[in-house]
Amino acid sequence: HPGCLRRIIRESVLDAVNDFLIFIDGYLGSAIWFPTFLLLVGIFFTLYLGFPQIRYFKHAIGVTTGKFDKDGARGDTTHFQALSTALSGTVGTGNIGGVALALHLGGPAALFWMWMTAFFGMTSKFVEVTLSHKYRNQTADGTMAGGPMYYMEKGLNAKWLAIIFACATVLSSFGTGNLPQINSIAAGLESTFSLDPLITASVLSVLLALVIIGGITRIARVAAAIVPTMAFIYLIGAFAVIIPNLANVIPSFVSIFSDAFTGSAATGGFLGATFAYAFDRGVNRGLYSNEAGQGSAPIAHASARTDEPADEGMVSILEPFIDTIVICTITGLVILSSGVWMEKFDNEFQRADMNFVAGVYNESTTSDIEALFSYLNGDESTARGYSGQIDLLGGEVQNTDDFTLIHARSFAENSVYTRDGEPISSNVTVVDGQLEDTSIVVAGESLLHSVPLTTEAFTRGFFGDYGKYIVSVGLMLFAFSTAIAWSYYGDRAMTYLFGTGSVLPYRIVYVLAFFYAALADTTIVWNLSLITIVLMTVPNLIGLLFMHREMKQTVEEYWEKTEHGKHKA
Repeated sequence: HPGCLRRIIRESVLDAVNDFLIFIDGYLGSAIWFPTFLLLVGIFFTLYLGFPQIRYFKHAIGVTTGKFDKDGARGDTTHFQALSTALSGTVGTGNIGGVALALHLGGPAALFWMWMTAFFGMTSKFVEVTLSHKYRNQTADGTMAGGPMYYMEKGLNAKWLAIIFACATVLSSFGTGNLPQINSIAAGLESTFSLDPLITASVLSVLLALVIIGGITRIARVAAAIVPTMAFIYLIGAFAVIIPNLANVIPSFVSIFSDAFTGSAATGGFLGATFAYAFDRGVNRGLYSNEAGQGSAPIAHASARTDEPADEGMVSILEPFIDTIVICTITGLVILSSGVWMEKFDNEFQRADMNFVAGVYNESTTSDIEALFSYLNGDESTARGYSGQIDLLGGEVQNTDDFTLIHARSFAENSVYTRDGEPISSNVTVVDGQLEDTSIVVAGESLLHSVPLTTEAFTRGFFGDYGKYIVSVGLMLFAFSTAIAWSYYGDRAMTYLFGTGSVLPYRIVYVLAFFYAALADTTIVWNLSLITIVLMTVPNLIGLLFMHREMKQTVEEYWEKTEHGKHKA
């Protein structure tokens, strides 16, 4: 049938693209050098500047509330609006789905490394925002434009590095701020309210266009209204789960710290995680959540009304604290205290998460778990992908002794195979661990990850099944505000590269991509975001290191203009 053939070809292409993205990410974000480099830069500046995230925290609150504002300062937004815009860019699916994915992959230990990323990221953010604000520009249309590309060109005299960063920012505006956000919104609203993704895409694309056409002033106003609202709604739902599971909170904290340097042992459906794996996933997801060191937030902060670069740098210290240490921790406690992270649930299996392994493995046998863990990580293992036939009758497997089905890094149970909604009663072929026929749908019981895991956790509290609606509404607000903020990051990068005339075409493409991504494969979207993050972060971190002396001098000059945290006239 022509329709089936087109679908099979499309699925095969998507599988090939996904495999390629995973291959590339293996050398970038998922390689141990990247999270290590990110943390080391944060640690270096924390020690070099004398723990500014602790010493300047109180002062940062004062600057944010407008305590030290001066009349006549250049800029388009208030400190609070700039902070809200930057937070709207970071508080998104990473706080709901990203934490769940980190815990799913790395266990409780992953949350510890998210904290470490945030703590040292507070300094990284302070440095990148201060330097970027110092070298910001006023564009032809009168608005402010800033970001790492400006300090790279003017401060480092490395325009080539600035161009690389700006190009990566445009790519990342799609890979980080656009595609995963609407994709998660559409999936969440479909599973919770049975809302057609096409409707979600249509309505939210129009709203997105209406907001971003107004530029930074409208974006900042919307962000300042959405951020506090969405945080309040989300926290109510979270504590409705944490309070009835209070007895599990302390054990959850114990497991976070006790597993931090050893990795998390297998428990329930969870296969376990080594220290290196938990470290990598925690730092990686921590960066995706708070974007410290990525260079995105400085673009939003460049719009703030102040003539003191370090003023805005102080404000940015609060971002990773609010985003990761507060919101991500609360999400993590909801998932850990409710116990859902190691429970299996009925769900439809995604192709990218399925692995058919030759032979019979048992989740209660330590050697089997170790072999499968190594196999799934691409390490040397006795386990190998299954190639052969699956004998199906009424959708159920008859030759159960030939292979073991792994889904979402867990032993799949009670799986049923269908095609076009009908149970299959014939042989189907598996090649190297993957179903050859991409039109086959497999459903059964397995672990959950990302947004579905958080959604399930929110039903384990006072609100019961109604808790999932809080996740859906929170996700929609979080993710939509992220897409708004990232459109601004992208248009500032386009302004740097091609001038103000390139902004409108960019916004049109941004809205069209937003619409399309609601209907795209989720796994590919997430894997694309992992790569674009690295393409921004590495040039930014290298630039910051080269400017460490200027950063220290800028902070010293700033404090010479203050007395005990009060600005001189």
